[in-house]
Amino acid sequence: MTAVSEQTGAWLASFNTQQPAAAWLQSLREAAFQRFAELGFPSTKDEEWRFTNVAPIARARFVPASGPWGYSLGEYAGVQLVFMDGVFVGQASSLPGGVEAGVLNDDAQPYLARYASFQRNAFVALNTALLTTGAFVRVARGALVELPIQLVHIMTGGQADSLAHAQPRSLITIGASAQCTIVESYIGTPGAYFTNAVTEIVVGEGAVVDHYKVQQESSDAFHVATMHASLGRSANFSSHSIALGGRLTRNDANVTLSEGTEATLNGLYIVNGTQHIDNHTEIDHAKPHGTSHELYKGILDGKATAVFNGRIIVRKDAQKTDSKQTNKNLVLSDEAVIDTKPELQIFADDVRCTHGATIGQLDEEALFYLQSRGIERAQARSLLTYAFAQDILDRVKVQSIKDQLEKVLFEKFHEHAA
Repeated sequence: MTAVSEQTGAWLASFNTQQPAAAWLQSLREAAFQRFAELGFPSTKDEEWRFTNVAPIARARFVPASGPWGYSLGEYAGVQLVFMDGVFVGQASSLPGGVEAGVLNDDAQPYLARYASFQRNAFVALNTALLTTGAFVRVARGALVELPIQLVHIMTGGQADSLAHAQPRSLITIGASAQCTIVESYIGTPGAYFTNAVTEIVVGEGAVVDHYKVQQESSDAFHVATMHASLGRSANFSSHSIALGGRLTRNDANVTLSEGTEATLNGLYIVNGTQHIDNHTEIDHAKPHGTSHELYKGILDGKATAVFNGRIIVRKDAQKTDSKQTNKNLVLSDEAVIDTKPELQIFADDVRCTHGATIGQLDEEALFYLQSRGIERAQARSLLTYAFAQDILDRVKVQSIKDQLEKVLFEKFHEHAA
């Protein structure tokens, strides 16, 4: 038996024990599992995974978490869908006009798996093959949704004698000229488990969408996530990725722009101990007059490792493209390692594109200045580190998320200073 067949064979039981689905969904599942069986899990020989070894995931034996789940939905004035271990447990929703929210149904067929392709990504293929339920949000043309639409994913870790896995799936469609904010939250109890999430976002012409992904899972968890947004003409889309937890984390954020589209990708990742995080982004300028901005910032401590690979593609017909990409990293220890690789693939001749990456340590002069004002060195380090992260937090428009993250970061850096 080959290594690939051994890896995929372990998932065959989960695939075969799924509940029957509609014919179109079952066909999609089967095609995805066949592709997963062909691909197998990636190795460090694959260029896209050169610095991220997923062997701990490939070798492990995972089972679906079996509950029971006792979760209080609480109260929320807007739309909130809650999933535990990938299972829909309910919604605390007061649906505003023009918004439909619930689980995937037959209306998802024209969109599902059309954007996050499972042909080249084994984790997307696995998620699609094991698709049983997921979040389905539709915002009607011209709707103005004031409160954030929240998708909450909670992992409990399953039973003590097994490693649980969940395959969260989200499909969000936004009609032309609509405005909304989407918040994906991933949290979990202590312990080892595997979250493999896929989110597809379809943005209509002239729509304005603000998207957030906040990952605060267990420090022993494996977290792999793919987000693909397809943007209509003159749409305005921004996505903010905040990664704080996970033993091994891989985030793929992909955006395809249309004519006159504006897209922004921001990210903040903080790792310490032996954590590893890999951020891969791809901004595809498929049509002319598109604008994109990208800023990812990382803070590394201990023996942590991180990867940033940002790719900007400018197609032949995408003239008048304006794109800027920046990756900045703050390394707090001698043993932490960051591999950063900004990329430009330009096939048009009338464009303005820039990219850059920096890796540095805390400014000794700034530390000295703070110490000269009576601030202890450890506390000065904490303040400067917090200031480095603050640049991304200032771009967060949802006040509740901003307050929560500021509290988490303050506690994290305060503990480090202590």
